[in-house]
Amino acid sequence: MHPSLNHHLGTRKYFHSGNLKLSYLDFGGDSQDVLLLLHGHMNDARTFSTFAAAMQDYRVIGLDQRGHGWSEHPSDKDYSRESYVNDILAFIRGELGGQPVTILGHSLGGINAYQFAARYPELVKAVIVEDVGVEINGDLSFAGKLPARSASFQELRESLVRVGLRAIDYFSESVFEDEKGWGFRTDLKGMPFSQQNCNGSWWDDWLASTCPILLIHGKKSFVIDVAQAELMASRRPNTKRELFDECGHDIHSTDPEGYRRVVRSFLEEVL
Repeated sequence: MHPSLNHHLGTRKYFHSGNLKLSYLDFGGDSQDVLLLLHGHMNDARTFSTFAAAMQDYRVIGLDQRGHGWSEHPSDKDYSRESYVNDILAFIRGELGGQPVTILGHSLGGINAYQFAARYPELVKAVIVEDVGVEINGDLSFAGKLPARSASFQELRESLVRVGLRAIDYFSESVFEDEKGWGFRTDLKGMPFSQQNCNGSWWDDWLASTCPILLIHGKKSFVIDVAQAELMASRRPNTKRELFDECGHDIHSTDPEGYRRVVRSFLEEVL
C-alpha cells in the first residue's frame, strides 16, 4: 500500500481505560509532537481522516471515545465528565508514556479537551476547541429513538431526517452494515446520558488552564453563538478565536481547507 494512503487510513489500535477496551487510529506522522483528535457525539476518529492526512508533520492520533466507533460501550451507561477525562489520561499515560500532547476536540471532544487541560495541565501543550462553548444545554434524546438497524443506508439517513436533524452527512459518517442491516457505530441509548452530563456551565474549567487555546466556531452553529465565543476569548488569557462565517457546527467537514489553515497557523505559533 502507498505510504500516504496508509497514513490516510490510520492503523487501528486498542488500549484499556479501567475495565473498558477503547480504540484509536494512529495516523502516523514525522514528528515527536502528538496531535490528539477527539470527535463529537455519534462520530468517531475517522471523521478526521482527511485532516490527519494533511497534518503528517505531526504525529496524529484519533481516539474513538467511549461508546463510539470501535471502542466498547460502558454497560452501566457511564458517560460522566470524569470518565471521558480519565480515558484521555489512560491513553496518554499508557500509550504515550505520559508525553504532553496537543489536543484538538470537536463538540463533545472540545469539552473533554478543555476539561482535561484544566485537570492535567502538565500533559497539555495547547488545545484546539471546535464549535462548543462553556454554557451548554443540548439534547440528544433523539438518539434513543433511532432504530437499532435500518434496511438500507438511505433508510438510515431518513431516520435522521425524521427525528429533525439537519447535519445528516455528519451524523451518518459513523455507520456500519452487518447481517441485521445498517446501524450506527454508537451507543444510541447512552448518548442522551452523555449529553446530559455535558450540560451545565463550565466557566471554571475553561478559565482554569493557561495553555494556548484556539477556539474555532461557525457563525451558523446551533451549538455556540458568536456572543458566547467572544466572551470565552475575552475572559481567558492566551486564547485565540477564529470565526467561520459560512459554517455551522462541523467546520472540519464543511471547510476542510480553511480549517487546516487556521489550525496549522495556530500550531506553528505556539509549539
